[in-house]
Amino acid sequence: MSAPERIPPRSVTPPAPSELLALGELTVRGRVREASNAVLYCTVEYEGHSAPCVYKPVAGERPLWDFPDGTLAQREVAAYEISEATGWGLVPPTVLRDGPYGQGMCQLWVEVATDGHGDGSGDGSGEIEGPELLALVEADEPGPGWKAVGFAEVGEGRTALLVHADDVRLRRLAVLDAVINNGDRKGGHLLPAGGGRLYAIDHGVTFNADDKLRTLLWGWAGEPLPHDVLEVLGRLADQLADGGPLSARLAELITEAEIVALRARVATLLRTKAHPEPSGQWPAIPWPPV
Repeated sequence: MSAPERIPPRSVTPPAPSELLALGELTVRGRVREASNAVLYCTVEYEGHSAPCVYKPVAGERPLWDFPDGTLAQREVAAYEISEATGWGLVPPTVLRDGPYGQGMCQLWVEVATDGHGDGSGDGSGEIEGPELLALVEADEPGPGWKAVGFAEVGEGRTALLVHADDVRLRRLAVLDAVINNGDRKGGHLLPAGGGRLYAIDHGVTFNADDKLRTLLWGWAGEPLPHDVLEVLGRLADQLADGGPLSARLAELITEAEIVALRARVATLLRTKAHPEPSGQWPAIPWPPV
């Protein structure tokens, strides 16, 4: 009589977030109704581990006249790939997979820090209450720790100065948005998380071959890029070389013309060594801005 076969214990090591998102079973829990496209709040479970996530099925996308090729879901994943290539980790883990309503983007859900910022950087200088990333102030110049974006009408003939924190995480995000040509960087897309992390979401309107950069993060426009950012951009340019793994991955997500334009934007940033400025040919700030 042989000894019973031993069943190896299940590993307690959680899978990597991308593995969990790609291989786990998706269960729809609800819908984010404020979104213009279908955004479903889900849980994903794999080998005894689970996490909340967002699932955006391609079937729920509204077509955009200036993005005739590909899908918003593919662009969301491409933005994650570029974020990972920089090493900044600004975009939550994002994959393209099948789900209950067909193929779509699946992204790890990020819990926002209750203090609205995550680490309290930026001093606010009196007129700004709390460690916020964005604010409107009744002043002509930003206070210490803030960068000016522009003046905005706030009703009854009054204007206020829109400012954002002079924060290294936001500065990196401004560079990432310039690289991916983000046409819709709004305040509501900024998610300060615990441990001082900052994440950014909603990257469907990206990678257009034409200049579409619209953002609330213009505070560094025209300023020199930090040395460490230039080093990251140099490495990114190498990874984007034709025939490399990153280019091969992006070829599955965006068009060849968009990849060529992506390389050109990185090359321009390296050549000018400065943050881009509004072109004047396209609205510089998204509407609504939140």
